[in-house]
Amino acid sequence: MFGYRVPAPDEAMLISGGRRGLGGAPFRVVTGHGKFVLPVFRKVRFLTLSMCESEVVETCVTKQGIALHVRAVIAFKVGNDTESIINAGQRFLSDQDQMSVLTGRIFAGHLRAIIGSMTVEEIVTERQKLAAEVLDTSKTEMAKIGLIVDSLQIQSIDDGDTGYIEAMSAPHRAAIQRQAQIAQAQATQAAAEAQQEAARKQAEYARQTAVVKAEYSAEVDRAQAQADQAGPLARAHAQQEVLTAQTELAQRQAELRQQELVAEVVKPAEAEAERVRILAQAEAQRMKIQAEAAASYDRVALDRMLIEQLPQIVKEAAAGLSGANVNVLNGADGLGEIAAGLVAQGLTILDSVRQNLNGNGAQKPAGRPEQTNSPLALRGPGTAGSDAAGQRPGEGGDRA
Repeated sequence: MFGYRVPAPDEAMLISGGRRGLGGAPFRVVTGHGKFVLPVFRKVRFLTLSMCESEVVETCVTKQGIALHVRAVIAFKVGNDTESIINAGQRFLSDQDQMSVLTGRIFAGHLRAIIGSMTVEEIVTERQKLAAEVLDTSKTEMAKIGLIVDSLQIQSIDDGDTGYIEAMSAPHRAAIQRQAQIAQAQATQAAAEAQQEAARKQAEYARQTAVVKAEYSAEVDRAQAQADQAGPLARAHAQQEVLTAQTELAQRQAELRQQELVAEVVKPAEAEAERVRILAQAEAQRMKIQAEAAASYDRVALDRMLIEQLPQIVKEAAAGLSGANVNVLNGADGLGEIAAGLVAQGLTILDSVRQNLNGNGAQKPAGRPEQTNSPLALRGPGTAGSDAAGQRPGEGGDRA
């Protein structure tokens, strides 16, 4: 539109003519928006707000009297506030390139003043401190002309041919060289150790490889040997199994034949033997019963016969006394005892005969009667040295 002006984003539009600006400035400041300007009656100028750069190369003398060649770069711009724009516009609007020249001169002066109060060691080792002090001292002065400094960088410091900085750095260079040599030696040693370790590992790997190859070869040989022996072993095992099966078959046939023999011979023989034994036991039992019956009958008959013959036996015994030398004591009592002894002797003979017939008593010699407790003693004719029961030696004749 005719008469309507808009500044760029990094510019400030200054309108002069007509109404005065802020603080009695000869122009009004417009930033960030457009404004209608009457032609002929108003005049418009533009002030850059973009970043500017100024380089400073200055020879400065330190506190120790050593000259240093310092090179620095300053980044600055016009302030964004209206007051800074007015101050910068009144000073640099007609020749804006003068901002870099003036800024370099201002910082060169402050740089010489600050370096003059510091030693070379401080300047070299504390460059950031030097830059901060220069910025602090120049901030007020830069604000008066409407400029602000974004950064100050000390690019280089050189003492020329004096060699002070180089001498100052010699111990550090020596230390660094020493550390470098140590590091190199350590690296060389580490490399040698690494090579030795690699050689050991290679040797160990070669040994393991040889062992594995040997084991593999031995395993292959064993497998080949087993394969070679597999045929004969299989035949031997087959023959052994055949022999084992034949042996088991023969044992089973022998067991079967033994069972057949037991069934055909032993069992019938045992049965026949059992039958004969039972028949013999029955026959023996029958004969025993018959013998017991016959013995019972014979005992009865014998007892009867003995009883019938007892008087005759006693008589014969008494007849034997007629020719014997008998001494009778106690008169009639002694004679009665002799008679009773004869009867008892007859009964003893009867019992002995009965026991012999029963088979329970002991066999006695024939013609020797069992001794009894009879007071009668028998002697044959002409026997010397024998006395009747109760007679004392030296006595003779009959006593009433």
